[in-house]
Amino acid sequence: MLDLALLSLVHVQQALGLPDFDTAAAQRRMMPTVRVPQAFPTSAAPKQAAVLLLLYEREAELHFVLTRRAEHTGVHSGQISFPGGRREADESYIQTALRETHEELGVLPESVQVLGALAQLYIPPSNYLVQPIVGTCAAQPHWRPKHDEVAEVIEVPLRLLFDDTLKGAEETMRYGLPFRIVYYDLFGHKVWGATASILSELEMRLRTALSNF
Repeated sequence: MLDLALLSLVHVQQALGLPDFDTAAAQRRMMPTVRVPQAFPTSAAPKQAAVLLLLYEREAELHFVLTRRAEHTGVHSGQISFPGGRREADESYIQTALRETHEELGVLPESVQVLGALAQLYIPPSNYLVQPIVGTCAAQPHWRPKHDEVAEVIEVPLRLLFDDTLKGAEETMRYGLPFRIVYYDLFGHKVWGATASILSELEMRLRTALSNF
């Protein structure tokens, strides 16, 4: 079996190009479940957003970056997320993801090579439809976080997604509702919700791709 520290962009590209991959099942593995039926009713069309799953080499090993959101009054305050945000009317999803990553972390759009995309994901509490874009930088970025939005930059080795000892579940209250969340425990941060579901799709795509080696 491949030494997971040797995961490469070749493996990622193969994973993104898998035919007939069940994206919904991969996302569901790490989705939270709310105990109240129709807890987030809305008739409004979902707002559109994009995030960037940015890969780069650090110490000869592929990493990706997450951020801890600054504490404020928003629905996702203080949570762990990918850089990203709301799509503007004249933008493509790729342009949104690159612009937001530049604004939040200082990564220049022209330094990012886009590799592809993962499946869109709907977030009921905020009524957002999110498009994850996957990209890479040739070198480890120099982070310049926007401190009113980003409280912490978290760099994660890609191989940790395969470590089942770093996955957990708990019953909790969120948005005043009883939730069961499943999460990745990454350096003491519980990564759950949409971020965990996006990572779960990437993990399962990689597991499938690596099984062909």
